[in-house]
Amino acid sequence: MKVHNRTRDTLLGDRIEWAGTSETRRRGLLGRDGLGPGEGLYIVPCQWIHMFGMRFAIDVLFLDESGKAVGLHHALPPNRLSKLCWRADGVLELPAGTLRETGTELGDRIEFEKDDRPEPTPSD
Repeated sequence: MKVHNRTRDTLLGDRIEWAGTSETRRRGLLGRDGLGPGEGLYIVPCQWIHMFGMRFAIDVLFLDESGKAVGLHHALPPNRLSKLCWRADGVLELPAGTLRETGTELGDRIEFEKDDRPEPTPSD
């Protein structure tokens, strides 16, 4: 998926994964060594995250149901908790520095765009 900040007319990521099942929400980014440019994870529903077991810092953007940014953390480090964001419907996790580089701020409108690339097929 692609994610755009429509307020700032910037691309936040073009390889954003969707974590919408209990299993994918629990796993999150655990076990990864980092996020490359354009990568990220959108966890929904979600109002807070933990960084226990993580190996790298991330930018965290909480979004309400309409896609409005209602909370954020810049470079949240491993072994920390995010703040609880009651108004959030989901959280977008991005490489550290993405929010500053794109000028993303509270109140910005974030939009998701389905990627036109075909879904990968499992190999036998």
